[in-house]
Amino acid sequence: MAVNTSGFGAYDIRGIYPETIDQELAYRVGRVFPELFGAKKVAVGHDIRLSGPTLSDALVRGLTEAGCDVFHIGQCGTEMIYFTTGFNDFDGGIMITASHNPQEYNGMKFVGKGVRPMAPQSGLLTIKAAVEDESRDWSYRKATGTIHRLDIQPDYIKRLLSYVDMKALKPMKIVINCGNGAAGPIINELEKYLPFDMVKVHNNANGFFPHGVPNPLLQNARAETSEAVVNTGAACGIAFDGDFDRCFLFDETGAFIEGYYMVGLLAAAFLTKNPGEKVIHDPRAIWNTIDIAEAHGGKALMCRSGHVYIKELMRAENAIYGGELSAHHYFRDFYYCDSGMIPWLLVLELLSKADKPLSALVGDMIAKYPVSGEINTRVKNVDKVTEIMAKIEERYGAAGKVNYVDGLSVDFDDWRFNLRGSQTEPYIRLNVEARGENAKALMETKRDEVLAVIRG
Repeated sequence: MAVNTSGFGAYDIRGIYPETIDQELAYRVGRVFPELFGAKKVAVGHDIRLSGPTLSDALVRGLTEAGCDVFHIGQCGTEMIYFTTGFNDFDGGIMITASHNPQEYNGMKFVGKGVRPMAPQSGLLTIKAAVEDESRDWSYRKATGTIHRLDIQPDYIKRLLSYVDMKALKPMKIVINCGNGAAGPIINELEKYLPFDMVKVHNNANGFFPHGVPNPLLQNARAETSEAVVNTGAACGIAFDGDFDRCFLFDETGAFIEGYYMVGLLAAAFLTKNPGEKVIHDPRAIWNTIDIAEAHGGKALMCRSGHVYIKELMRAENAIYGGELSAHHYFRDFYYCDSGMIPWLLVLELLSKADKPLSALVGDMIAKYPVSGEINTRVKNVDKVTEIMAKIEERYGAAGKVNYVDGLSVDFDDWRFNLRGSQTEPYIRLNVEARGENAKALMETKRDEVLAVIRG
């Protein structure tokens, strides 16, 4: 029986269940994974999607029939698979999730031994080719591997709390919106150890997503968190996506804090304690991060967007922290992996130590380096992205400093932009930032100018 592999993407497998992601695909992935990567012990988990347990069962059946021992941690967030794999020195980990996609989606994320990510060239294409191979005998066989139910939560919670000075944390009211995703149980457990009065919004896990898709990058997914902050007088708000590998912050006024300034806050948090270390950032907006790193005696290094590339450079440079505008934050002491739980804990430690509100902690950054936020323009196909890129470079390239680290970036003295095609969707993405006198007005002018060329 042929299997649908159209869900294989740049970084993971993702698609609609059961049209493009089904039990047969999950089973075959399980069958080939041990053979392809020499895996004898593999961690498995799933998020709160309704199809998660079914796909998990099929995956586990394939793994054990291939002779692999499975350590199943059940419902979890993606970073818990990273932690389980690294903490136990397993040979790999597979997370069943579609992150922030609508409820009908599901998929798989992979790591190998050492919690190393699998890019197309380092694993995903190999898996794809193997599951498509109809010359293999895909008939079910007797399982020779074993299944272990593993409660990783106590060790995981202990690791999370190790990132902050618990004695420095001050009592404060905070809003936490889990979006009915997988974060709720972890928040409930952390609450036992933290001095915060937690106002919980949509805390119960529910794969039907009754209050909308948990993706706070969407403007229409922010209002409930913002309003809860204002209505309760909270010091800040925190919102998660479905598998909580990303968190998003709101200040005490309910204003959404762009991921760019979160990178700045976290770079400052690490470099204050570890001066001279390196931090990694993506090319979409850079000046604030460079400024903060230099002010703390550290070094900021630019890297192509995407978790595979960030993690690779962090390992090569032994960087202490890496951050992307998309709200993915990476930590050397978390196996160079991204976590959505560590960032908000660090920010609340900063807030506890500061004699000012969160809006003031980011206010100087916002005023000094205003950004457009990522603006998406839908395109017909990849050829259209190439055409737009060429048109923009012809217009701006000669007068500015050009680099191609990720898409097209052009820098001028007082403004810059990055333009890149999406890896997963039919969009071209624009980010603009500015600095100097009247920086906000300049950013807005240049944003509209470049958008007019893109959409013209």
